[in-house]
Amino acid sequence: MKISTLFYTLRQGFRGIFRNKWFSLASIATITTCLFLFGVLYAVVMNFQHIVKTAQSNMSVTVFFYEDTTDARIAEIGDLIRIREEVSDVKFTSGDEAWQEVQETLFHGQAEGFPTNPLENHENYEIFLSDVAKQDSLVTWLSSIEDIRKINYSESTADALSGVNMITAYVALGLVAILLAVSVFLISNTVTIGISVRQEEINIMKYIGATDFFVRAPFVIEGMLIGAIGSTIPLVIIYYAYNKVVNYALTEFALLSNILQFLSVKEIFSVLLPVSLILGIGIGFLGSFNTVRKHLRV
Repeated sequence: MKISTLFYTLRQGFRGIFRNKWFSLASIATITTCLFLFGVLYAVVMNFQHIVKTAQSNMSVTVFFYEDTTDARIAEIGDLIRIREEVSDVKFTSGDEAWQEVQETLFHGQAEGFPTNPLENHENYEIFLSDVAKQDSLVTWLSSIEDIRKINYSESTADALSGVNMITAYVALGLVAILLAVSVFLISNTVTIGISVRQEEINIMKYIGATDFFVRAPFVIEGMLIGAIGSTIPLVIIYYAYNKVVNYALTEFALLSNILQFLSVKEIFSVLLPVSLILGIGIGFLGSFNTVRKHLRV
């Protein structure tokens, strides 16, 4: 493509936006609304999943052994546990360490009434999961080991965390899909109006030998520009609003700071920025290209 042709195509794309300004504004507003909601949903879902993962990281499966299990066998089982794909970390607690924790928690370090350690044979492994959804498979495997007498875990909590994660993702995807479809529809209408307004000019260009690409390109550029503008506006709004909302929530609800850990704006935008721009420009391209191919017979 010649430089002069490129600049002509870009100029005509910008002119098309202003020529059909009301339809263009409607398209930009729709894409802005769509991608703003997408950005908000993305931030909410990612923070929610981050909170869930934090909660999952604190969930564990604890195994206890029979009194006659040797230290060597306990160590061997620990090695087998560590290499399991479901496991992210393993913490071993001896009987003495368990009794020390009990003394500090219940008796504030003062337990003279116990001449011996009542938890002498209560060695255990606290197993942290890489994915809470894999808890059942790990528990099933642990149950097959004869030297393990007891397994403590919370099945209902694991199922609840996995289910909420999945439902949140599906709802967010459904809402975004509807909004994207509306955006494509409005851009198609904008380009269709532009074609009807310039129909006589297009016919003249064809009579003097203009190529199909030369005629179609400005409309595609117009749609892509609408998509780019519509994706930039919500990104700017979300960027400046995100930290204010998070700081407000942590200030007004101080107790949340001890429970919730929000992602930083950089962590959110490392994915949201490129995805939103690609979506916006892609919506503009898809809406305009399909409309040009359908309505512009050149």
